[in-house]
Amino acid sequence: MNAVPYWRLSGFYFFYFAFVGAISPFWGLYLQSLAFNAFQIGVLMSLLQVMRIFAPNIWGHVADRTGRRAAIVQLAAFGSVLAFAGVFFGTSFWWMFAVMAALSFFWSASLPLVEAMTLSHLGERIDGYGRIRLWGSIGFVVMVVGLGYALDRVSIAWLPWAILGVMLGIALFARVIPEAEIPAHGSDGMPIWTVVKRPEVAALLAACMLMAVTHGPYYTFYSIYLVDHGYDKSTVGWLWALGVLCEIGVFLVIPRVFARVTPRRLLLASFALAVLRFLMIAWGVESPWIVWGAQTLHAFTFGTFHAAAVALIHQHFRGRHQARGQALYTSLSYGVGGTLGGLISGVTWDGLGPDWTFTLAAASAALAWGVYAAWGRTKALPGGAKL
Repeated sequence: MNAVPYWRLSGFYFFYFAFVGAISPFWGLYLQSLAFNAFQIGVLMSLLQVMRIFAPNIWGHVADRTGRRAAIVQLAAFGSVLAFAGVFFGTSFWWMFAVMAALSFFWSASLPLVEAMTLSHLGERIDGYGRIRLWGSIGFVVMVVGLGYALDRVSIAWLPWAILGVMLGIALFARVIPEAEIPAHGSDGMPIWTVVKRPEVAALLAACMLMAVTHGPYYTFYSIYLVDHGYDKSTVGWLWALGVLCEIGVFLVIPRVFARVTPRRLLLASFALAVLRFLMIAWGVESPWIVWGAQTLHAFTFGTFHAAAVALIHQHFRGRHQARGQALYTSLSYGVGGTLGGLISGVTWDGLGPDWTFTLAAASAALAWGVYAAWGRTKALPGGAKL
């Protein structure tokens, strides 16, 4: 990868997703240790997604206008560290609400910009994305397995300190990522909404949003669900790690897969397998074999899904629209979709029970498949690109 800052980009992904590996499996347990109820946990966890509705678009707009994406990534990373430090100064619900809102505003800014910068550095070598992005998955595995073992031996009160260390790693690598040239494109003078309102783009964004709704109860309550059914924290850590290890396998082979299968077909397969996965989680938790089997499907419901979605977004949004295109993907999927998924699961968890909550998640994935199958067929792009 000549001229591509492979290790600097990979280091950022490593620490960024190590943070996710601490927050997603264990932060709900930490909040539970502070005596918050299921609805409060759902609200607080959803804040990580709520700010993704607005913040990435704000930061992405500034980045595309100024062309200074690297500087904004640095600002967002250091702002995240300062915001998270607030957890050490209070534990009331409203204090934690304010801290997580501020954290989310800064934290949600950096990834869409780094995704756009990575793809700009790669240029036509887009198949190299998986080899960089897999380091994020490795960071997730290292953190989730390490914390799983550690939290079986020490108090969960140590969790914020571990997260703070990871966030300092994010800030360090944000400081050394070089700016990427933004190639000119014929669509630069067009409003971004002329791209968004095309039926195939709108269907793509809507389906991605529904896929994030599907994962809402998974990222909010999955660890609690497993612990309540007798799984210890180290096993919970390994279950999360298994999913991401399978995801790493996807990122290693995705260049060869893209050569044979279009991203659109991969996306449809991901939606279908998400239906199966969440039905297995809903009704098979008493069987360790089913639980472990369901986690292997993470290779498709996140790994294949994300690689295909990012490629499609990059192909639809060109030139100076790249950062805002990735920001829209983040905002509408992980922002709107993640927020809805977290809030709905916070209500249904106590109201309908965990099994029906995960069944509703499977229904959301089925709806995503229907939307994209019906309206997601794309026209040929300039240059003969296949979607």
